[in-house]
Amino acid sequence: MPPSAPSLSRSVSLHLQGDWGTANLHRVCGWLAQELTDRCGPHTRVGIFSGRGGADAARAVGRGQVHIALTTPAAFAAAALDGRGVYAGEAVPDLRALGGLPQRDRLVVGVDRSLGVTTFAELRAAAPRLRLATGPHDGTNLIGWGADELLRRSGIDVTGWGGEIFTDERPWQTFERVVSGEADAIVHEAVMLPAWQRFGSRLAFLPVERHVLDGLADDFGWPPAIVPEGHFPDCPEFETLDFSDFLVLTRSDLPEDLAYLIAWILGETRATIEAQYRHLPPERSPLTYPLDPVAMGRSPVPLHPGAARYYGSLEAA
Repeated sequence: MPPSAPSLSRSVSLHLQGDWGTANLHRVCGWLAQELTDRCGPHTRVGIFSGRGGADAARAVGRGQVHIALTTPAAFAAAALDGRGVYAGEAVPDLRALGGLPQRDRLVVGVDRSLGVTTFAELRAAAPRLRLATGPHDGTNLIGWGADELLRRSGIDVTGWGGEIFTDERPWQTFERVVSGEADAIVHEAVMLPAWQRFGSRLAFLPVERHVLDGLADDFGWPPAIVPEGHFPDCPEFETLDFSDFLVLTRSDLPEDLAYLIAWILGETRATIEAQYRHLPPERSPLTYPLDPVAMGRSPVPLHPGAARYYGSLEAA
């Protein structure tokens, strides 16, 4: 039996942070805002700030700029707790999660088939002058951070080999560089988007070597994942870096009853957000439905006690 619907008699004022404004994190913020205002006092106000969905989410919460922020991929947020990687110098030890939303994604490395390489070992041996498209490694963009770690640990030196790196904030900007032929290699995510089907047949996707995956798991807790055969045109199964899931972040000082209510909204009103993606097959959707509330409570960042109480009630049912 699902937990009974909670509500707050008091009015609240909340600041949420999503993405640039038109992508999935902002859509989730809109859903949460709607459900919160339905269940809190009559003068409740919820504001949604634009963000980048990267390391800025944990920082904004830690600095007290917003109460709640969304980030992706979920596993990357754990480094903020003790200030590893891009979070060095600004740890957020009181970072907590209210729940996660599944997005089955991967960070993949693809190179033009004309280069004649299918592995990282072959790429190192050839040392071609790549024109690589990816996200900016600027301390906030997590695609850029992941790409830098993956390439460096794999012994790939694009600029040292005489090549060029193109960086863009949004995936469709990067994809267009590959479509147009400006770039002949890519390190990126959002592998469910249709753009990959436009240019994927031109690329060889490189399996990430075991020692690289193990090192990233040891240093940052980043898990590996499989891309199944046929996900990209004419592509065999390969292993790469997992880049999955949206994570809803807050601080430990968010009132417990409010944290419980938000977790309850995530789990019990999930049909509202699922309906916005059901025109897409689950494996090609930016939100992998159907949502499982029990799985939504499994987080690489400690759950807020209020959220833990909600998810714990599901486990006990």
